[in-house]
Amino acid sequence: MEKEEVEKSNNGVLWVSLQYTDIVGRLHELVVPYESYAGNSEFSMDGSSVDIVDINVSDLILRPDPQTFIVIPWDRKRGRVFCSIGVNSMPFWGDSRAVARRASEYVSLQNLREVIGVEIEFFIHKVTYNVSPNEVYVRVELSEKYPRGLLKVKGGYEVPAYSDLVSRVRYEIVEYLREMGRTPPTNHHEVAPNQVEITTPPGKAVNVADTVMTIKYVARYTASKYGLAANFMPKPVYGDNGSGMHTHVSLWNDGHNMFYDANDEYKLSQMCRYFIGGLIEHGRSLSAIVSPTTNSYKRLAAGYEAPIYLTWGVANRSVAIRIPKTSTQKKARIEFRPPDPTANPYLTFAAILMAGLDGIKKKIDPGDPTSENVYSMSEWKIKESGIKVLPRSLDEALDELESDNEYLKPVFPKELLERYIEVKRKEVKTVNMHPTPAEFMMYMTY
Repeated sequence: MEKEEVEKSNNGVLWVSLQYTDIVGRLHELVVPYESYAGNSEFSMDGSSVDIVDINVSDLILRPDPQTFIVIPWDRKRGRVFCSIGVNSMPFWGDSRAVARRASEYVSLQNLREVIGVEIEFFIHKVTYNVSPNEVYVRVELSEKYPRGLLKVKGGYEVPAYSDLVSRVRYEIVEYLREMGRTPPTNHHEVAPNQVEITTPPGKAVNVADTVMTIKYVARYTASKYGLAANFMPKPVYGDNGSGMHTHVSLWNDGHNMFYDANDEYKLSQMCRYFIGGLIEHGRSLSAIVSPTTNSYKRLAAGYEAPIYLTWGVANRSVAIRIPKTSTQKKARIEFRPPDPTANPYLTFAAILMAGLDGIKKKIDPGDPTSENVYSMSEWKIKESGIKVLPRSLDEALDELESDNEYLKPVFPKELLERYIEVKRKEVKTVNMHPTPAEFMMYMTY
């Protein structure tokens, strides 16, 4: 087909970005002409170049999901479609999108349907850094922070949009998302200067994970237009709040929210309590998937609205599992607060569902809710209460995942878990080998 014919037959779209997610959650794309996309259902890719497989078994296949096709709003000659990954004519163990799909199917086998919603926090700012044998530095510019801007530390939560660049970028991001059929229910300024939050429409695991990847894709493009970066690191700034990916979950059957009980003091069903019990039981191994970077454990510190302790409470943001106050069936849910935006959302949502369902299956009692600010409790009282502590490092979390992963096996291939742990161990080793400026500050005088 000639270019003019392609444009006319397909509303001007000439190119299609075939997008897929690797095991750790990074987005990749292969761009093909529209006529090639329209005439083929499979496309070759090199899995070894994105840490999915070794070089000697690297030939993989991308299979577009046509239901996810959308025209890219800032470049209407280009479309975007999400892909699954296969090998030969078979599904591939390293396809994380397929893991989320299997988790939904597993939920369906229990005569249930998951509803997931996510709050994604991130920074919009300038960042420069260098890591070399004789120079290691990072410079983070916070244009909104006093005295350059109007906001002080922890002073930005839901402030009105001033005529600043960060607000302009945020509004442009959500407008693009609306055009792509993924309108955020809410968006607002977050606690730290230059930090924002965008929420996803509620839905099933795969669709919400697709939305998370879309938000990151759109945010990075939009910020780059203004010479800024959309930074999804959980703790890019010392001394202020980090960025989480708080995940809300409920389970439904035939139009009824199975997490709701009108007669319960907290409006929670016994099923919901067992689901919470599963999250607490497996919370330490879950950390390797939902808090998956060395930087994640800099966020998980007291005093910054990030969880440290595996306990639950109603309207309590110092715990790992918050129950939002509600009096309606529609809104009854749990909020799992440990995840952060560096997590692979497909694996994250699948792992959360499997941990919770294991709690339901085994009737794991989570105990009574915690009403106190856990950050202010003494270590003695925490130990006396039997409250578990989240891992303090990625290495520790990976140790937990190696020893506690049976609950994941119905939907997580053994090869994927092994490869994931291998890749993450390499990340830890790389980071640990590099001296940091903080170490010079601490140890130069020893």
